[in-house]
Formats: sequence, C-alpha cells, structure tokens
Amino acid sequence: MTATTASHTELLAEARERTHALVADLSDADVEAAHSTLMSPLVWDLAHIAAYEDLWIAHRFGGRELMAPELAAMYDAFETPRAVRGDLPLLDRGQALAYLEQVRERSNAVLDERGCGDGRLVELVLRHEQQHGETMLQAFELARLLPAPAVQPLPRPAAPGGHSGLEAVEVPGGPCTVGAGRHGFAYDNERPRHRVEVPAFWIGRTPVTNATWLSFAEGGGYERREWWSDEGWAWKEDYDITHPGGWAHGPGGWRRWRLDGWTALDPDEPVVHVSWFEADAFARAHGARLPSEAEWEKAATWDQDTWTARTYPWGEEAPSPERANLDQAARGPLPAGALPAGASPCGALGMTGDVWEWTSSDFGGYSGFVADPYRDYSEVFFGRGYKVLRGGAWATRPRVATAAMRNWDLPLRRQLFAGVRLAWDA
Repeated sequence: MTATTASHTELLAEARERTHALVADLSDADVEAAHSTLMSPLVWDLAHIAAYEDLWIAHRFGGRELMAPELAAMYDAFETPRAVRGDLPLLDRGQALAYLEQVRERSNAVLDERGCGDGRLVELVLRHEQQHGETMLQAFELARLLPAPAVQPLPRPAAPGGHSGLEAVEVPGGPCTVGAGRHGFAYDNERPRHRVEVPAFWIGRTPVTNATWLSFAEGGGYERREWWSDEGWAWKEDYDITHPGGWAHGPGGWRRWRLDGWTALDPDEPVVHVSWFEADAFARAHGARLPSEAEWEKAATWDQDTWTARTYPWGEEAPSPERANLDQAARGPLPAGALPAGASPCGALGMTGDVWEWTSSDFGGYSGFVADPYRDYSEVFFGRGYKVLRGGAWATRPRVATAAMRNWDLPLRRQLFAGVRLAWDA
C-alpha cells in the first residue's frame, strides 16, 4: 500500500467514525423515522453512503460487480427524492450498518490491490460522506434530536462586540479570478477557473447577527409587503413564516434550538436557518442586496496587492479553529467577528465557516463547464431555480470548505445552516 493510499484509507476510516458517532446514541426508531419531508430518514443516509461508495470505488474504480444492485437503485439520490424516501422499504438500522461495513471491506480490498490511482474517485467518496454528515445534522436540528458528540467541543471565544452585519468593507473594482484551478480535487461546477470583471462594491464585514435580525422581525419585517418578492411573499403567507427556523418565543424571551439543545438567543451569533426569500427581503429592508457569486468570491479570496486568488480567505494554510468555525466542534455559529485571524484580503470576517451565505446568483455552469465524473452531480440542477450559497458552515468538514465550493438549494429552503451577508453598490 502506498503512502497516498494509506492516507486516504485513514481519512475514509475517520469519516466513517464520524458517521457512526452521529447515530450511536439514537434509538432505532429515531434513526429509521422520516422526521420531515425536507430530509431523508437517517437510515437512508447511512445506506446511501454505502451505495455511493460501492459504486465509485469497488465498481467504477475497481471494476467489480455492484455488491447489491437493488440497493444501489433504491439509494440513488436522484432517482428517489427526499419526499418519498420515508415510504420506501428501507433497510433497518442494523442492516444499513452492516451494508456500510461490507462495502468498506470491498473498498479496502480494492485500494490494497490497486492503490488509489490519481485519488480523484476516492476523494469524491470521502467528501461525499463528509457532506452527508452535515446533511444528517440538518435532520437532527429539524427533528430536535441530540446526536452523540462526534468531536470534542472547543472553548467558545468571547463576542468581540461592534458587529451587527450592517458594517461594510469596500472591495475595489477590477478583475479577479473565480473558480477552482486545474490541479487538485474540485467538483465539476467549480471549474473552469475564469477571469471576471467586478465593479467596486461594499460587502458586510460579518454575516448578519441574531440581534439585527430580531430588530427586523419585531419591526415588521415579515409584514411589510414592499420588501418581499412576489414568490417570497406567497411562500411566507402559505407557511406563516414570522421568524427564522429554530426560533421560539416564550416567557423568558427568544430561544433558539442548537445542536446541544434549546438556548437563549445569542444576539452576537450570525442568524441561521433563513431562506433565500427571507435573506432577499432583509437586504431590501436595509437598502442593500445579496452579493453575486463573483462578488462573494472576490471579497473572500482576491488579494489586491498580489493580484492573485487565495485558496482560503486568510491564505494557503488549511483551516484551523483560530481561523474558521468548521468541523462541528462549536455545535453552532460563534459570535460574529470572533475569529479575526480568518480575515479575507478586504477585511471581511467569517467568510469560511459559521453559516453558509446566500448569494443572488442562480446555480448554473461556468462557461466551459464539463460534467465530471457524472452528470447528475451538478448539471441536472442547472436552470431549475436553485440559488447558490458560499462559505461553509460550522457543520462543514474543513476538507470540503474551500472558497471555490458552491452549495445550492431552492429559495424557500431553511434546513441548511444558512445565513446572510449583505452587499451594496459602491
């Protein structure tokens, strides 16, 4: 086994430990139930992770027959939408865990025999499982479940104060490069890297905080028709939306459900679980707008002094807890501006981690897009009304959270760990 193969095997094992830890303390009923039509039963995620791994490592890379073709079909994410997964004859918890174990044995045998090639397909499988960990945590929050702690919590930094999400930093006009380069792993929708002319603009120094959003909500933000798009207003009225997801008001004031349970609403944390419709209305209410993808990436990565794009807002070093709130250890967002070491070249804070940030951009391919390694990852979602989110969240694994990473969802969705960063014309 080569050193590269060994390192990938260790990374795959670590990802699997996280997956097991998430459900370790749950009852079979909680793992197998469909808690929401927005999310899969957790047991579906477990078996889907196994089916995906078997497809790409043992079958596509190793040339072996699929271990269980009927399961590969049932756990195909595109063929079985989330809304119907609770009605399928799914594997139970024990069967899903056994499927995971059997597939991993096949994967390890293939990697022992063949190495990992150029590493792309193994990396695809690794990041897929890591991303599903975040998806499962979304289901935990919707269902008010408390998972086993997969990682040790880190000390919580004090709120620096002075950050509301309405303070802005200027981003000079001019060219920048957007997207992932030719070398290393990237998803197909991140390529090709290309040059974009971006006029000067202002962007929020931090994401919008709970305190600022509470002022919006209590000041009639969900009642002022002029701030809402037609689609957003219809959605808000249909679902009686009056505050972000996970908020509740009681005798003691506003509370929010976090991964570790109910807690008093922290005024300094970035607001989370808001839809694109809400983000758009909030921006209009404050004479602002949502940044485009190109604006967001320029603010996050473009070094005006060297005329180069950084891999991360702070530079080339891998994410660390001092620079970005990632990897699930904080159990939720940290106070806005709490990690100044993660500042981007323009001085924006928190552009990696804490909350995904909605942009104004529709999800589509960059000019020159090529589907790789399979069409159903990105291309089938182009032109279907999805909006792009950037930056990663507290629940995102560091390996996934590059500045070129593009997340996407429909504008009405609130299950994502999504917040808001404003932009203004210069």
